[in-house]
Amino acid sequence: MPHSALPWRRRLLLTAAGALLACTHAQTHAQAQPGAWPAKPIKVVVNFPPGGAADQIARAVSQPLQESLKQPVVIENRAGANGNVGGESVARAPADGYTLLMSSGGMVSVNPHLYSRMSFDPAKDLVPVAAAARVLVFLVAKPSLPPTNVREFISYLKANPGKLSYGSPGNGSSPHLAGEMFKSQAGVFALHVPYRGAAPALQDLLAGQIDYAFDPGIGLQQVRAGKLRLLAVGSPHRSPQFPDVPTLDEAGLRGFDADTVFGFYAPAGTPPEVVAQLNTQINRALALPAVKERIAALGGEALPGSPAEFQQRAAADSQRFGALIRERKIVAD
Repeated sequence: MPHSALPWRRRLLLTAAGALLACTHAQTHAQAQPGAWPAKPIKVVVNFPPGGAADQIARAVSQPLQESLKQPVVIENRAGANGNVGGESVARAPADGYTLLMSSGGMVSVNPHLYSRMSFDPAKDLVPVAAAARVLVFLVAKPSLPPTNVREFISYLKANPGKLSYGSPGNGSSPHLAGEMFKSQAGVFALHVPYRGAAPALQDLLAGQIDYAFDPGIGLQQVRAGKLRLLAVGSPHRSPQFPDVPTLDEAGLRGFDADTVFGFYAPAGTPPEVVAQLNTQINRALALPAVKERIAALGGEALPGSPAEFQQRAAADSQRFGALIRERKIVAD
């Protein structure tokens, strides 16, 4: 090879290597930009067992979400401590938009009042991404009980103090708080039986092991099948699915409101642009008829909105339920 050709070839190789390095740097830089997210699967931690309202809502939203984001959305159930186990796992996860939490609002608005000490601070360690659904609670009883309406039911409880029991997904859960709110306003007493999730409580109610429950919508199919008796709605307004069933407010328990809002959270520090993109895509999913129908089957309603609106609702619920917890002296397990 002529000596004079070497510099030319070296210059060509150096130019090519420099172009390759520049391209690699550009790709790395692009991946770090907000527009490059998401670049891998997203995990949604549900902090309650499979089959409950949080689980069903997460799965309803996950399919259209992964289609719009063009990445798999994987559901992982991590139950325990009234949602704290799953909540902490997300609070400790990298704040990169690839780990989300689906939870009832109770973990943020109830648990800080319920637990004297928590291993994380939901208000500081998590950021609201998007509300998903307002879930109504339904007062349901086993059909073998004599009462057929709320007034008869309250009279029956008063005539049998301490002889009836009701189940909930756990101490401090929204259905438990609804049960305590009911006992306080109706002036009755019944034994509370906590379970590890709404689904196990429903199973025991269907088996006749407990007498009634405030159901977060997963038992409505059993109501339609005649296996449970729906006595009232524990919400400010009637359910569109059961327009003839009165609210507890209409039955005389003025101002009764045990609704809860389920939604998505991310670790604190997640880039605002990622939170905004997630909020947009979740709201789009909530607007789909199929998703609305799945949420309606739980007796709830889709609740699109901004992260700020979600946070405001959580703050209002914290004040309302915090007062009830102090009044009823409710403590965690």
